[in-house]
Amino acid sequence: MVLGKDESEMAERSNRSLSEDENRMNPDSEAEKKKGGSRSRRGEDESNGLSVERIFEGQAVPSWGRQLTFRAFAVSFMLSIMFAFIVMKLNLTAGIIPSLNVSAGLLGFFFVKTWTKVLDKSGLLQVPFTRQENTVIQTCVVASSGIAFSGGFGSYLFAMSARVAGQSTDPQSAHVFKNPSLAWMIGFLFVVSFLGLFAVVPLRKIMIIDFKLTYPSGTATAHLINSFHTPQGAKLAKKQVKALGKFFSFSFLWGFFQWFYTAGDGCGFTNFPTLGLKAFQNRFYFDFSATYVGVGMICPYIINISVLLGGILSWGLMWPLIETRKGHWYPAGASPTSMRGLQGYKVFIAIAMILGDGLYNFFKVLGRTLSGLYHHLQDREMSHVLPIANGSSPENPQVSYDDQRRTQLFLKDQIPTWFAVAGYVAIAAISTATLPHMFPQLKWYYILVIYLFAPTLGFCNAYGCGLTDWSLASTYGKLAIFVIGAWAGASHGGILAGLAACGVMMNIVSTASDLTQDFKTGYLTLASPRSMFVSQVIGTAMGCVISPCVFWLFYKAFKDLGLPGSEYPVPFGIVYRSMAELGVEGFSSLPKHCLMLCYGFFAAAMIINGFRDLVDKKWARFIPLPMAMAIPFYIGPYFAIDMCVGSLILFIWEKINKTKADAFGPAVASGLICGDGIWTLPSSILALAGVNPPICMKFLSRAANKRVDAFLGS
Repeated sequence: MVLGKDESEMAERSNRSLSEDENRMNPDSEAEKKKGGSRSRRGEDESNGLSVERIFEGQAVPSWGRQLTFRAFAVSFMLSIMFAFIVMKLNLTAGIIPSLNVSAGLLGFFFVKTWTKVLDKSGLLQVPFTRQENTVIQTCVVASSGIAFSGGFGSYLFAMSARVAGQSTDPQSAHVFKNPSLAWMIGFLFVVSFLGLFAVVPLRKIMIIDFKLTYPSGTATAHLINSFHTPQGAKLAKKQVKALGKFFSFSFLWGFFQWFYTAGDGCGFTNFPTLGLKAFQNRFYFDFSATYVGVGMICPYIINISVLLGGILSWGLMWPLIETRKGHWYPAGASPTSMRGLQGYKVFIAIAMILGDGLYNFFKVLGRTLSGLYHHLQDREMSHVLPIANGSSPENPQVSYDDQRRTQLFLKDQIPTWFAVAGYVAIAAISTATLPHMFPQLKWYYILVIYLFAPTLGFCNAYGCGLTDWSLASTYGKLAIFVIGAWAGASHGGILAGLAACGVMMNIVSTASDLTQDFKTGYLTLASPRSMFVSQVIGTAMGCVISPCVFWLFYKAFKDLGLPGSEYPVPFGIVYRSMAELGVEGFSSLPKHCLMLCYGFFAAAMIINGFRDLVDKKWARFIPLPMAMAIPFYIGPYFAIDMCVGSLILFIWEKINKTKADAFGPAVASGLICGDGIWTLPSSILALAGVNPPICMKFLSRAANKRVDAFLGS
């Protein structure tokens, strides 16, 4: 689950703090606003009332080729590796991934600024650091780390493995698997990850200029980058990086300290029964994870509360009640990991909520997309002339200086339509010919049908993301699982065909919305569309190599990866596998009354979302999110407690000093996430080298402790 909306909220919070700091340090700007002179008349920036492009008027905009520097891609490569570890760890634990765009922009600014300062002092600096180059870094890093999510290492791709197939509802399908291999994973990503980029390129002008879609995340990130490159913004950014570095070090060292106490199963601080042993048995405990404390500081309060509510509803009420029906609803001797036992209720009720939430939002965004598209096309037919393109018109007599400047440069470096079409056709042909060799169950005509519909679906996702800031990539992927899986059928490998089709679809629609989002960021920072496209392509290529390598390190280092109750349970692996089995086999394998409960929770997810949209926004923010509630149904609420601790820290900080919390909260959270995420690299290397921790810290009940003492005494 990628929390896309957090990105705009987090970036806007940081941007607001930068603007406030700038006004404090530069009182003249406030006075100038009061005067209402030519600057405010000619163009106003939506966020602070000043023309952004007037501030940068004295700086020449480098050509698109000069925006693509060696140092930008060197920094992007280092940050891509770091972010791949972070996203992979989150993917393989709880599956909640916050936006890291702000961290990418901030760290990119810091590293290149340090680089240029050293060269400047030695007299070797030839090319100054610009906001366009900063945008290139951010785009490249986000494109690369995005592959760690859309690559399916925590979902559809790992769901193909024997490790997940062994937990299947149907013993007959346990032999239908394809184990991960570095070679085919890299090859698969290379043939499916670039298609979405070419599909959306011809539509960039329509999306950004004609329809003026907002893309809240891209807009907020652009404002942040613009702020960094003002003198006052640079000062605050330096302080933010210092805070990030401090908490990065703390988080990394805390992970190192915890490692010493994990010499066996169930050992260490991650198994600390903070709320008592009975609560611990039902997964209610604080596991001292710096990562999820940081995630809790980034995510909106309602997401953290929703996850906790889902954990209380499932592990606090439902599972203990269903467990009392053992022997009636499901076999008394069923294994804890068997899908025919309690585990089946956990997985399929979670799937029902995820599908209910996903389908509701799919039709909601699709409705808004079609409605918005209809109105935009009607407006174009009535005006006949595009106001922005011509500078002015009777319908829009005053176009701001910022819009004129940005549109002029956005239209300057065109990407030929023939290039995009030729690229799409060439990659589609290669992919259609190659994928059936990787997955014999995925026939060439399945792939061809997907690619015929892909441009339309990519456009819908990109357009809907521009309106709502929601990317429905995983929902499109789930639809592909059911459609292609049912088409292939169980006897012709429908499970693997559906999962592979999910990967094809997810990568197309995800990269399409990501690139359009980046075009919006580039439009607002005067970065060329060509440099945005090239940096997205290079970042995607980096991700196609880095992400599989990082996953392979986890896969080889942790032998229990993907097993329930392990350090890395990969919760969405079994969820996606179960969806694929459901698509080809139907409901016959579900435990007793499970289908009825699934229907109820599917309907409940849609009704809750309906209430959120119908009631006033003042009250809607108190209604929980079904998607967030569904996540702990399978893996437990322990990480929700960590996230709520992060929320509590931020809440208290905001009460004490809101300005400082807004400015430094995202940096502190990023430091906690990054430090703990990077610790997984040395811990994986130690595991591969056979270096074991020296101590096992484990907690026992009084009765168990007496038995241990008696055994040792004998």
